[in-house]
Amino acid sequence: MGLSRKVLNAAEIIRPVLVKILPASLLSKVKAGIVQKTTDNLDKVVIEPFNRLKNKDGINLIGSINSDTGLGQSMRLVADIIDASGTDYTVYNYYVPPGGSMNDTAYRHKITNECPYNINLIHVNASEFTRAFIDIGQEVWNGRYNIAYWLWELEEFPKEWLGNMNLVDEIWTPAEFISRTLRKYTDKPVHTIPYAVTAPTEESFTRQYFNLPEDKFLYLMMFDGKSRMERKNPVGVIEAFKKAYTADDVKKSSNVGLVVKINEPENGARDIAYIKEALKGYENVYFICETLSKVEVNSLIKCADVFVSLHRAEGFGLVLAEAMYVGTPAIATNWSANIEFMNNDVACMVDAKMIEIGRDMPPFKKEYKWADADIGQAADYMRKLYEDKEYYDKIKSGAAMHIRKKLNIENSVDLVKNRLNEIMTD
Repeated sequence: MGLSRKVLNAAEIIRPVLVKILPASLLSKVKAGIVQKTTDNLDKVVIEPFNRLKNKDGINLIGSINSDTGLGQSMRLVADIIDASGTDYTVYNYYVPPGGSMNDTAYRHKITNECPYNINLIHVNASEFTRAFIDIGQEVWNGRYNIAYWLWELEEFPKEWLGNMNLVDEIWTPAEFISRTLRKYTDKPVHTIPYAVTAPTEESFTRQYFNLPEDKFLYLMMFDGKSRMERKNPVGVIEAFKKAYTADDVKKSSNVGLVVKINEPENGARDIAYIKEALKGYENVYFICETLSKVEVNSLIKCADVFVSLHRAEGFGLVLAEAMYVGTPAIATNWSANIEFMNNDVACMVDAKMIEIGRDMPPFKKEYKWADADIGQAADYMRKLYEDKEYYDKIKSGAAMHIRKKLNIENSVDLVKNRLNEIMTD
């Protein structure tokens, strides 16, 4: 492992030179090969067993705490739970270079280069877990109780990542949907610790701030340029919108519009071009192609009349929970982790059939299955929310009350405190 670490570190140092003479795809492939070879041999790694007395009681939370991505927000929500539990902890800010936009400083005061406590909570997904082990070093693992906090979106788990389970004592996830999947692949403890959802907004971030019209009923869809567009399925939302309203409908009534929010657009230029072409001929379409702060994103969701996600799979569905929290009715695929906090009384749940992916889209394999939402039903919900004020108000108020009760911090804190007590007394 020491040699792998040196090679990867050297590659990052000379990367600016290498990218001038070698294709980026080739460099990524070489690095992936090094990491995969290490993963395949993790069963030979001997980590010193947990010794509670070797370090102070507490948690070393490891992961990308400043990231503006969904994964970064997940990390901060986990930090919120630990903080509220009263457990001593510190944050080791780890990310795989280049790391993307990192402007969230909510936990800057907790960041340190030290790992002084006897429990590691490693908020790094399985796809990058070996790389974290290489970069951070086995000495951080030795003698500590190691917990992975993983997200995943499907009922099958990539076999090439299974070696990472040798590096941990147990796994936490934010959703029972993920936990059920992982339990099929390991006998180690897998515990569900759901997020405690909050969604702070700012009154100054109005429609005018986002250059959106005040007089339109706006549907909002979002996706990240770095994510698989096929999984988030923004095309499905566009198809539903076009089925609900023809271009002539929009032109004649001029009362409805579609907001397309794209995070890290520099990584999804091809997807953006595809979406713009699909909406050609439609008026009242508003693109927001920039990375916003979390408070700005929450405020944007609150500014919209409806949030729509026809995802094929979600490991949690955080933005859907946040939409419900700020009182924006949500239309969502009725499959995967989001159904643990959504139902037909508080959201518009769209039926779906399970289909094979059909082709490899790393990390998703062609034989894996995910959901294909009913576009017609989604379109009907779009019209119903626009036309039926009583129904709209029912979903709006019900969602906000439900999510505050279902995903409150007291529930998550109790789960964490109970589990930590069990670990310390075993």
